[in-house]
Amino acid sequence: MDVKLVVVDYGAGNLRSVAIALVRLGLNPLVTSEPKAVQTADALILPGVGAAADTMRNLAQRQLVEPILEYVASGRPFLGICMGLQVLFSVSEEGGEHLCLDILPGRVRRLPDGLKVPHMGWNRVRQRCWHPIFDGISDGAFFYFVHSYYAHPDDPSVVIGETDYGVTFAAVVAKDNIVATQFHPEKSAESGLRFYQNFLRMTGGRRAGRAGGPLTELH
Repeated sequence: MDVKLVVVDYGAGNLRSVAIALVRLGLNPLVTSEPKAVQTADALILPGVGAAADTMRNLAQRQLVEPILEYVASGRPFLGICMGLQVLFSVSEEGGEHLCLDILPGRVRRLPDGLKVPHMGWNRVRQRCWHPIFDGISDGAFFYFVHSYYAHPDDPSVVIGETDYGVTFAAVVAKDNIVATQFHPEKSAESGLRFYQNFLRMTGGRRAGRAGGPLTELH
């Protein structure tokens, strides 16, 4: 079965770099802000940089909040990146207190005082448990981070990868059909490309693209 991979466009600054990384894997993702495209996706990526309040406002203005919630509830594969991880939680403390998508119970908190913020650069990700998203990626592999806030889930069991930067925080979370990362796979060299490839394998093992586009098996 052909897989329709959709990257949500709500004005996020890292959208182009995500699309380029997917193209490097031979994919042809549909980058769109159309709610109907989200509703009909087989696999969905929500990227993002910036502030939670701006992200939620932009999603609401484009009428994307309900389609994203319905998509996640449907059980289809979902990947959140950076801000795409943070808005999955209930509340962000960035610039006050802002309601987010509330898919995963928990809060998004500022990194501790005394650290250089944003946390920008390469850091190790320790794998707390095995998950298909880590296939072929060594425990302790380096990934690239750019963030000032981090997610603190109410349920620690959703944290499958963690990183230390003044505090031990969730670098990767997963629950059911959801996987989300605080780091940027598209800026993380071969480990990042492998991460994307593993997510696409989780959609059913075929390359994903626009409907009608050429699809081949991932190896």
